[in-house]
Amino acid sequence: MSENNSESSNERLIYTSSTPNENKAKTKSSTSISAAQIKLPIFTAIALGVGLIFGARFFGGNDTSFSSSLVSFTDLKTEESASDQAKKMRQVLSYIEDYYVDTVNLTDMTDHAIKEMLSKLDPHTSYIPSKDVEIMNAQLEGDFEGIGVEFVLFEDTIQVIMPIPNSPSDKAGIEAGDRIIKVNETPVANVKIDNRKIFDLLRGKKNSKVKLTIFRPYQNKELTLTVERGTIPTSTVEVGYMLTPRTGYIKVSRFGMNTFKEFETQLSKLLRDGMEDLVLDLRGNPGGYMDQAVKMVDELLAGKEMIVYTDGKQKRFDSEEKAHRKGDFEKGAVVVLLDEGSASASEIVAGALQDNDRALIVGRRSFGKGLVQKPITLRDDSELRLTISRYYTPSGRSIQKPYSDTTDYSLEIMERYTNGELYHADSSKMNTETKYKTLHGRTVYGSGGIMPDIFIARDTSYFTPFIDSLYSKNIVRNWTSTYYNLNKEKFKEMQVKDFISTFEIDEKLENDFLKYAQSQKVELNNAEYQISRSFILNQIKASLAKLEWQYEGFYPVINQEDNEIKAALENLHKAEELKKYYLKEE
Repeated sequence: MSENNSESSNERLIYTSSTPNENKAKTKSSTSISAAQIKLPIFTAIALGVGLIFGARFFGGNDTSFSSSLVSFTDLKTEESASDQAKKMRQVLSYIEDYYVDTVNLTDMTDHAIKEMLSKLDPHTSYIPSKDVEIMNAQLEGDFEGIGVEFVLFEDTIQVIMPIPNSPSDKAGIEAGDRIIKVNETPVANVKIDNRKIFDLLRGKKNSKVKLTIFRPYQNKELTLTVERGTIPTSTVEVGYMLTPRTGYIKVSRFGMNTFKEFETQLSKLLRDGMEDLVLDLRGNPGGYMDQAVKMVDELLAGKEMIVYTDGKQKRFDSEEKAHRKGDFEKGAVVVLLDEGSASASEIVAGALQDNDRALIVGRRSFGKGLVQKPITLRDDSELRLTISRYYTPSGRSIQKPYSDTTDYSLEIMERYTNGELYHADSSKMNTETKYKTLHGRTVYGSGGIMPDIFIARDTSYFTPFIDSLYSKNIVRNWTSTYYNLNKEKFKEMQVKDFISTFEIDEKLENDFLKYAQSQKVELNNAEYQISRSFILNQIKASLAKLEWQYEGFYPVINQEDNEIKAALENLHKAEELKKYYLKEE
């Protein structure tokens, strides 16, 4: 969970001085290549691995005085014990430095030792070396400085998905589908390279310049472009639009520094468009800053109801967050979409709305991360992210899944695929013996994530070896970027609403796509293609829409084939019933 109270203070952990509620007392006694597109299991697992790092962001801000302040809350025996162990470590490092037969990198050894030590704690306490802190934090910050390009590392080549509109890369003439061959004079194609290296090469201070050598496939030529870096705004609320004349949709990809402001902007726009019901999509959202999640709930929740509370080893890490201000959407029906990739701050939002009977939860069981980390900057600017408390939903649920065996913990998401949980609700291994009650008496369960009110199986009806071949060779992205670039002027003359309602992949375009796939050694299996056809054509149209209108074009197209969106709309009447019950008790 990425939880962070953003107010400037050395002590950012205590939100209120109120005493823990009754539920808390009870709990303490009993508690111990495109995810949005093809959604293949292995891609989801990899994405979650990354998400746990970003998603385990923090409750409190960086606090360099934290280590020393801990001592005042610790008895002398513990302090001496920690000091003794530190002396032992210094001894060992000193002997290695002075006597070991070969030259060694003490920094690497220390980093490794710290990681091994922390692995004995919980899965979310972590250590980030100083060289990696910036890139790990970048996805949650408001803006960054660089060239502004969305890319994928495919077959040892940096392939541009799209330049960010009006960014330096866009103004310099970089196009979707371009391959970056050199950065300044450093070759970056067909060499061993990772995201860390790409980050170092492409990002830089505003107004600094970088020379890029690119290969443009549809023109079959190399180009050299000079890009002047600038400030690149990032968005965590990807889109807001009307699914129906009365139902709005907001997609939140993570909880960053400005998420609540972005959410407010989209909410206000949808209210002006006549929104009466809201579908809030938190699928695949690994978390982020806790205060942003709390503010989002407060926007939807009336009264002074509990949102989330924390319980730590030290009293100063105990806190409560309650609704306290009037939001702009406290009475409309709400449906929240969750899946196995929804973690941390996403679970705070879903848990608070479910426990207060404010929203209907649709989808699949969420990840199950209920531990709070505090970031502590160390002397060399590396960062310790230390678990300092657990958080609980209003009914007293800890949604943290078991982690006694860290190996099993890391494999648990894959087990959901193998045990059938993603396809059958009754295959869930969630502990249903631990029951809690919502504000108005519904039964909910804890310890293992948020269980949805309406289960929707993962859709694999379109999975075939043919579609696997298409994505393993990046066929859809390559073809759509070429087609878009050759027809760019036609797209620029269209309005997004006209594209969504009138543009079709006709027979000629479909055949062109299949011929291109065959030219890239993807053999056409017609029987398999017919199974996957509707999904593939929807992907092509959505990809074209994204290239011209970004997410404002992408989601209205891709969601037309989304079973969970369809289920949300079909079950709005249940959300309406919840709303009536909720408003009676206001």
